[in-house]
Amino acid sequence: MTELANPDLISPDRPVNLVLVDDEPVFRTGLRVIIERFPDLRVVAEAQSEGDLREISALLRTSVDLVILDLDLDRSLPPGQSGLELCQQLKTLYPQLPVLLLSSFQEPVLLEAAQQLGAEGFCLKGTEVSELVKAIRLVAGGGTYSYLSSNLGQASPNQPEKRESSPKPGLFTSLFDRMRQSGLSQIEAALAEVNEELKDSRLSVLDRAILAGRRRELLAARRLVNGLLAPRLPASAAPKQPGRSRGVASQPSREQREAKSSAIVRREVSLSSGRSQIFENSFAKIQYGLKNLTGSPLEVDIFREDKRRELLNIVLHKLEDLVDELRFSQVQLSQLPEKRLLILLDLWRLSAIEFFGKYYTLQLGNQDLEVVQVILQDAEIVQLEILVKLPQVTDLLAHLLFDIPLIIDNIPYSVGTVEAMVRAELLLQNIVIQVANAVVQPLLNHLADVEEVKQNFYDRRLVSTRQIEKFRNELSWKYRVEKYVNEPKAIFESRYNLLVLDGYGIIKVFIYAPRNYELRELTGIPYAVTLALETRDAIAPRVRSVVSLVGRGAVYVLTQVVGRGIGLIARGILQGIGNAWDDTKLGRNGDRGK
Repeated sequence: MTELANPDLISPDRPVNLVLVDDEPVFRTGLRVIIERFPDLRVVAEAQSEGDLREISALLRTSVDLVILDLDLDRSLPPGQSGLELCQQLKTLYPQLPVLLLSSFQEPVLLEAAQQLGAEGFCLKGTEVSELVKAIRLVAGGGTYSYLSSNLGQASPNQPEKRESSPKPGLFTSLFDRMRQSGLSQIEAALAEVNEELKDSRLSVLDRAILAGRRRELLAARRLVNGLLAPRLPASAAPKQPGRSRGVASQPSREQREAKSSAIVRREVSLSSGRSQIFENSFAKIQYGLKNLTGSPLEVDIFREDKRRELLNIVLHKLEDLVDELRFSQVQLSQLPEKRLLILLDLWRLSAIEFFGKYYTLQLGNQDLEVVQVILQDAEIVQLEILVKLPQVTDLLAHLLFDIPLIIDNIPYSVGTVEAMVRAELLLQNIVIQVANAVVQPLLNHLADVEEVKQNFYDRRLVSTRQIEKFRNELSWKYRVEKYVNEPKAIFESRYNLLVLDGYGIIKVFIYAPRNYELRELTGIPYAVTLALETRDAIAPRVRSVVSLVGRGAVYVLTQVVGRGIGLIARGILQGIGNAWDDTKLGRNGDRGK
């Protein structure tokens, strides 16, 4: 079964760039030779392991149209296991990058697993070249391809359609409910076990990735169980709508109420699936590297990596809980702007309490100090320095709660589109990272050099008093530079700076957004910075022209005038030396003749 690709996604001006991932060099070479027989297909890189893919991460992020991944990687493992894990990592790190999976095994479970991981294509090895090329073009163009689905679970065209028998409402409803409750209890137990294992700071990156994948599968299974086994009423069993009699209000029957409840459950599962995927993708990226790759210090840098991961996970889960609470409290769309700061303050407060513990107490001398109370007393500072500056929080909440399209480069993208999901993830991750910074900031202001805090939370390289003070000074300078230089520059350039996760660490990205109102409100040094930028933009081309002209003139003088002069002088000197040498030789011969 195939779906038509979007022809606009494939540019006719350049070939489709492919990356081959297989641990057999002979197979890769053969596949490459076959693919490059077609002028519209080009293999730009090959890989045989996760490490090779990490080395070409920049290429995957910018100029690759399709990854062809062999599911049978590492023959010492069960078929498909390692390949599926690598596919999951690829779809987590590069959700917009299409993946076409190859396998030697005609296993329906592999197809189902590949579809759950988000792979756009699944093809068997040994497929005809024309069919394989068709699949490559289709998936690279934004479509989907599945070799197995046409042979699985489809009835013959001549086979009469089976009619569903009407189940007895009482017996089957009770049975489905018991099945659902039993399945949910098993899923919740497994989910709790995985969450507990994820707290272990000694886990390797691969083990953490595998556990994160299991968690995502369990959450997907929970949604499916709730959706598929929810109580529902067959159409044949639905009672006819009675005619209305004047003065008598018709009351819905129990079966009608169950059917309506089932419809609501299925609709909520459908609407929340995209939102859950955004949170799950962010959770998966937190489980990988959290190194600061921005080039400027962050408050969370002072924590050990396991504490950083724990804090970010807490903030993410609290944000998801707040979104659910807003949805159930039936908050109105018009109320979001005025509640924006209150929501962020609640998120910061709840995250701090969860992370440090409500009753976590330090003994300083003869005084018992509750850490959470110390943290929360800086609410006003945190609000002014961090929370107020978080961009497009209202837009993200409106998108998650009311399915309002996200405006990206002045184009609205509806819920479920790739562009909307990518932008929502960026905004979500920026909120999570900045709120985590806001949790750490009061700790650095009041309890930075307390020995118990250092031993329980800090990175071992930052436990000395000198290193702590140096770190605080760097943060202080960063805030000054951000306030007086970087933020005015971002406003003038109509963009927001976001802190996001790319799977290897925390990076800084920029998104376009009109900020004319903020530009008009600038005063003092920030306003002077924008004037300096405008002056530089106006003068720089002229200065570059003058410098270029002077440079060309200097080059001309040095090469054509000075260089030629030096060359003529050198030539004259050499000619003089040669003539003198000849005269000397002639003189000697003349003497001999005499």
